Amino acid sequence: MNQSLTALDLFEQQHERLHLRWLAGQQGQSRVLESVETNARRPSLAGYLNIIYPNKVQILGTEELHWLDGLDSRLRWETIERVIQYRPLALVISKNQPCPEDLRRAAEETQTPLWTSPKRGHELLNHLQYHLARALAPRVTLHGVFMEVYSIGVLITGESGSGKSELALELITRGHRLVADDAPEFTQIAPDVLDGTCPDLLQDLLELRGLGVLNIRQMFGDTAVKRNKYLRLIVHLSRPNAEPQLHEDGMVRLTGDLGLRRVLDLDVPMITLPVMPGRNLAVLTEAATRTHILRAKGIDPAAAFLARHSHFLESGEESTAP
Repeated sequence: MNQSLTALDLFEQQHERLHLRWLAGQQGQSRVLESVETNARRPSLAGYLNIIYPNKVQILGTEELHWLDGLDSRLRWETIERVIQYRPLALVISKNQPCPEDLRRAAEETQTPLWTSPKRGHELLNHLQYHLARALAPRVTLHGVFMEVYSIGVLITGESGSGKSELALELITRGHRLVADDAPEFTQIAPDVLDGTCPDLLQDLLELRGLGVLNIRQMFGDTAVKRNKYLRLIVHLSRPNAEPQLHEDGMVRLTGDLGLRRVLDLDVPMITLPVMPGRNLAVLTEAATRTHILRAKGIDPAAAFLARHSHFLESGEESTAP
């Protein structure tokens, strides 16, 4: 799903940090910038004034304003018209420099947001590029409880009533941290990074059947919750069939029930834990997380066992050979 951002959204989110101030074009505050994933020639989100490959947010620094000022009146007006015809989300003048009257008039007539800031051009560029990239990054909301377990992000999923929240509460009592319950939101901020956060409405809250809504921060302190975490592992709670598993895959017994789940453009490692009476799911989740960390370091107990087993069989064959 493509994300969108209006000029007013950007102004309200950044005016305190960048000390933005309106100069003209305030009627264009509803102008929308959308992420376009399929357009290979999509413009840069933010950059210095460029009339050939226009940026969606055009920054006018000292050099750009000096260049505009050096043009004759006709060419300057044509250049400004060309900048505005591409419908940038906003124009931003750095260091609170005087705004050319032609630019102010054109912005007002075309309802193009025109702002000024005391920040230097490179500060505006770095900050706006980062903010816009995150604001327009693809995102998705998944059902589950998102936790930090042994310093990595673990999403606990499963059917309703499978015990996700109870497991999360037990993990919290064991020193792990809650990020989001029920509806964590994941944003792909880099080709291989999914950043998980909690909606403001659900911040610090965990809902359990019979107890209702718990405020984890108030119950366990600030260290029991975390604002965000990168998703590295999914632990799926599964209710096995009532019939016993007579033909269980032998490799699953060795390696665990491992798989992948597609989240946006990434395949996230997933391990499935059967939910049965008497099983300590908190300990199993901790063990699954530790095993995932070891595999990331190249340590695979199942592979080591199979190699040891093969060596044992080969040694046995040699000892029995005539």
